Amino acid sequence: MNEKMIDIMKLARVELIIIPIFIFLKLIRPSVLDSESPEFFKIALLSFPNFFEAIIGTLTLTGLGLIVNDKLNRRYQIRTRSIYILAVILAGIYVLTQELKIHNLGGNNVFDINDLIFSFVGLIIGYWIVLKIKPNIIDSENNSTIE
Repeated sequence: MNEKMIDIMKLARVELIIIPIFIFLKLIRPSVLDSESPEFFKIALLSFPNFFEAIIGTLTLTGLGLIVNDKLNRRYQIRTRSIYILAVILAGIYVLTQELKIHNLGGNNVFDINDLIFSFVGLIIGYWIVLKIKPNIIDSENNSTIE
C-alpha cells in the first residue's frame, strides 16, 4: 500500500464498518415498521440512514479533499484543517438540502424533522471521527504535511 495514503485507508476502514450497519438497518426496516415495536425504534430506524449518510459523506469528502489538495501545486494547497471543515460544510449542504426537499438527488425524500436532527448529529460525529483520525497525506518530496 502507498504509505502516502495510509490515513485515507483509515477513513475507508471506518466507512467499511458503517456501511454494513447501514445495510442491515435498511434490511430490517420493513419488519420493524410492521411490528409492535416502540415508536422511538421506528423513528430511529427511519432516520438512521440520514445519520450514516452524513458520516459517510464527511469521511468521503475529507479523503477526496486530501487527495485533490495533494495533487495541487504546493502554492495552491490549503491547510488540512480547512479541508476537514470544508468536507463537513459540503456534506452538510448535501444532506440538509436533501432533507429540506431542495433537491432529490438521494431519492424521493419526505420531510421529517427527525431526519434533520439525525443528519446534523451525523455531521458532528463525522467531524469528530475526522478529528480523531487526523488524516493527512505525506508529501513524499519533502516528507511533510500541510498543517
